[in-house]
Formats: sequence, structure tokens, C-alpha cells
Amino acid sequence: MDAVNEYRWTLRAAQDPGAVESLSVDLAVPLILARLLAFRGISEPEAASCFLTDNLSALPDPFAMRGMFEAVARLMEAVDRGESVCIHGDYDVDGMTATALLAEGFSSLGVNVGYHIPLRLRDGYGLSAEALQQSAAEGFSVIVSVDCGVSAVEEARIARELGLDLIITDHHQVPPVLPEAFAVVNPHQLDCDFPYKELSGVGVAFFLLIAFRKALRERGWFATRTEPDLRQYLDLVALGTIADVVPLTGVNRILASKGLEVMKLGRRTGIEALRLVSGVDVITASAVGFRLAPRLNAAGRLEDASLVVQLLLEPDAQRARSMASELDSFNSERQRIEREVLAQARERVDTELPDSARSIVLADERWHPGVIGIVASRMVERYNRPCMLIALEGELGKGSGRSVQGFHLVEALRACSGFLQGFGGHAFAAGLSLSTNDLGSFSEAFEKQALSVLGTQAALPEIRHDGPLLSGDLSLSLLDDLSRLAPFGAGNPEPLFVLEAVRVFNIRVMGEKHLSFEIDGAKQRVRCIAFGKADWAQQLSGTVDLLGIPEINEWKGRQSLQLRIRDIRRNRP
Repeated sequence: MDAVNEYRWTLRAAQDPGAVESLSVDLAVPLILARLLAFRGISEPEAASCFLTDNLSALPDPFAMRGMFEAVARLMEAVDRGESVCIHGDYDVDGMTATALLAEGFSSLGVNVGYHIPLRLRDGYGLSAEALQQSAAEGFSVIVSVDCGVSAVEEARIARELGLDLIITDHHQVPPVLPEAFAVVNPHQLDCDFPYKELSGVGVAFFLLIAFRKALRERGWFATRTEPDLRQYLDLVALGTIADVVPLTGVNRILASKGLEVMKLGRRTGIEALRLVSGVDVITASAVGFRLAPRLNAAGRLEDASLVVQLLLEPDAQRARSMASELDSFNSERQRIEREVLAQARERVDTELPDSARSIVLADERWHPGVIGIVASRMVERYNRPCMLIALEGELGKGSGRSVQGFHLVEALRACSGFLQGFGGHAFAAGLSLSTNDLGSFSEAFEKQALSVLGTQAALPEIRHDGPLLSGDLSLSLLDDLSRLAPFGAGNPEPLFVLEAVRVFNIRVMGEKHLSFEIDGAKQRVRCIAFGKADWAQQLSGTVDLLGIPEINEWKGRQSLQLRIRDIRRNRP
């Protein structure tokens, strides 16, 4: 099976020049900013103004979320009775930040609180009977799940038998049958009136915290106590929201934007230690997603994710630096294992699967279950096919998959559920477990689903862009305008432009892998960098069309304009 080496360049959305010009006038913003807002589905002046100001006052009422009244009422009762509450988290960044958020936040509100993080290799995903039994034995009365639990029907039954009141907070898709818990708080419930559905797990947990504090305030709880400022916890919310790759639109954008501001203050010792060990100079959404989050995730993939919660709650700088260094070591080991698994998976695809295959399903006893999700993402990037990688251990396989545009992964797994012991996730990312005896049947059924949805002809992968930009428009003032759309991420991508028929200068290969060159800008030449694209050097003759992202390059305290290149097309001699 050949790797993808060509892409379709597609305009992000249909453009109405008149509407864009009107939006520009109404908001008193440059035309290019109005165009970018319209491309992101924000064409009404009021919505666009809200997007650009991202005030916390615009957050919806947390009690609009179904199950919130019941959840808060039970937590109030726990405070009155002096009961202990256990937060049951998950081993990814979303689940770990949600656990730290409620552990610290509940404590500041007067709750006796503890937490539990499952071990990926021992406990698997979500609530477990063993964890519930342990919590009951340790004297907890209330369990609050974060980032998990909406499918835990059997575990909810066990909680009731143990005398535990289970409050489920989750953001994953809701199954046909909900667990019989004390309360289920999830914006995806069909009769939930909460207006924004795309929250992360830590986002749902933050709204629970807001609602709980509000109820305590109305009761006069803070008449003799200090009322905590919940804005201090927004760094945790931003960290989990960005890491979970939920859309950075609406409520999520507000939480991420304000959370990044808190993070930049450096007040949380654990995050500051992580920033230093990661070599991050400036906190951005990109730095969080690609530098901080992988080091936190590495603990859950290879070791004990509770170390991350300890780091996030640690007040001592020396201990935090030691923990952060340990996470950095885990990440290096994770990268080594990932490279091995990726090489093995690529070799098998290239030798075993024909070009006609519309999906990739591979299983191997050598593969570490903690890295197969990351490797599946790399495989989708390379082959443009939905990919499910399965780590085998004895008679059981644990799989992690990633998908392509137009192929809903969970729906595909549901169609193949007769061969699975369990599955769950989102449209583009999902996990499963199965018996090795069903591996062949599942692979055939999954390929059948891919064929029916995607068709027999492999389409070129698509890169969506924001239209044309003249190289003469490249300037620092342009970056000031574009920065008003930040933070960038899923649902709010970095502005990506087409520059047509540009001539390049000073072409050179950097570090054997990367390509650097220059083009003419507004007042001076602009440096362009194409990471991992050293093989493009021979194409850069004559003039070319570029697909690039304008950005700030910081080097030794100096800032300059740079164009990060996504793709290139030979134009003409």
C-alpha cells in the first residue's frame, strides 16, 4: 500500500464577499479577519463580537445541564454530613486535569475529598468494580466520575450494591441505555438544555464546580468562610480541553483562552515545572497540545497516571521539578516505543495490504497498548485510511483507532459489535477490546464498513485553507490581526493561506529533515520553514504555489515573521 504524497487544496467554505464586507464594517475589523470569521461559521456580528471578546460572563448557566441539580444536591448533603467524596478519573490529560480540578476545587469548598486514577494496563478504561470496592472500603460515600462513566451500566449497579452514590460526569457520546446512577451530568443527553455540547471532560467538571459553589453561596456558606475564585483553576481546564482536541469554539474557546492567561502567570507550581522541563518559553495552545500534554499522557500510557495529578496539585517547586523530570523521561521512552511500533506497522502495511484496501486493521503481540493510538494517528496521516491497531496479549486484544473525514469510527464499530467485547469513543478516535478468535471476522467486517462508506476509489486527502494571500501582505501587522482569533485548535484552525506563483530564494536543508527558504514579503523577505520536507528542495525551481501559516518566530529574544509551509505545488518553469 502506497503512502499519500499529494493533497487536494480546498477552500474552507463558500464565500459571500458582500457578507464578509458587511461583517468587516459592522465589527470595524480588516476584511481578512472578517473572511476568517465567516469561514469558521461566525458570520453574525453579535456572535463574531462575542468570539473576539471571549468573556467569562458569556458562559451558560451550569444548571441548564441535565443532572446538575441532583449532583449538586448530593454534594451539599455530603458537606453537611461530613461525608468523603472520591473523584474517579481517567489516565489521559482530560481525565487527569478533571481529577485535579475537582480534588482541589472540592477541597476549597469544604468537601473531604480523595481521588482514584486507574492503571491503563491493569484496570483498563473507565469505572471498575475493583475501584468502587476499594472506595467503599476506605469509607467514601459518594463517587464522582470525570471523563468516564456514561456507559458504566454494570459498575453503577455495583455502586448501588456497595451503598455508594455515584455521580457521573462525562462528555462522551451517550449510549441507548444510561447507567442507573444518582446523577448523570453529560451535555449529550437527549433532553439536556445546555446550549453547548462539545465540552471536554474537564469542562463538564468545571461547570459542576461552578454550580456547586453557586449553591453554597446562595445558602450563605461563605458568610464565615473565604469564597474561592474559580478562575484560578482555569489553567487546568485549558490544559485538559486543549489536550483532548475538542473544538476550540464557543464555550471551549472561552475556557481555553482565559485558562491560557492563567497558565502564563506561572502560579501553578506543577505546570510551571512541566513548562521548564519541556523547554517551552511562551505558553500557547500549540505548546500545550504538542509539548506539555504528551509528557502528561506518557505517564498514563506507560506508568501510573496518578503521578500527573500529584504534579498538578504539588505546591513545592523542588518536588514538582523532580516529578516533571520523571514525566519527561517517560515521554522519551514513549517516543522510542512509538517509533518501533510505527516502523513495524508501516512495514506490515507496505507488504501485506493491497492498494485496494480501504481500511487498516493490524494486530501484534509486540505492541504496547499505551502507544497504539498515537501510531494509528500517524498511519492515518500516511495512508489516508481509517486505522485500527490492536495490541495482543494472550487471548485478548485491546485496540485503538483513528479515522478520516467522512467515516464515523464509533458507528463503524457499532456495526461490527458482534465481534467485539467492548468499544467506545468519538467519530475520529475510538478504542475496543476483542477476543483473538474474532480478529479475522472483525477485520473483514471493518473493511466492509469502510468500503460501503468510503467507496472503492481512494480520494486524495484534503487540506482546507482560507483562500489567497499576496506575499506582499505578509507583515507583523497581519499577525496582530490573526492573533485575535487565537487560541487555535480543533474547530478553530490556524489561518492557512494559498500564496500563488511566488519565487523562492536561499533554499537550504536544515538538520537533514527540514527545509528553509525565503520569499518576498511586505517590506523584506520572509523566512519559510517546512518541517520534515527536505525532499521538497528539488521542486523549488521557477515559481511555486505555497500553502502556509503565518506565525511569529522567536529566536534569542527576537521576533520575526515566518511562514510555516503545509504543502507546495510546482507552478511553472
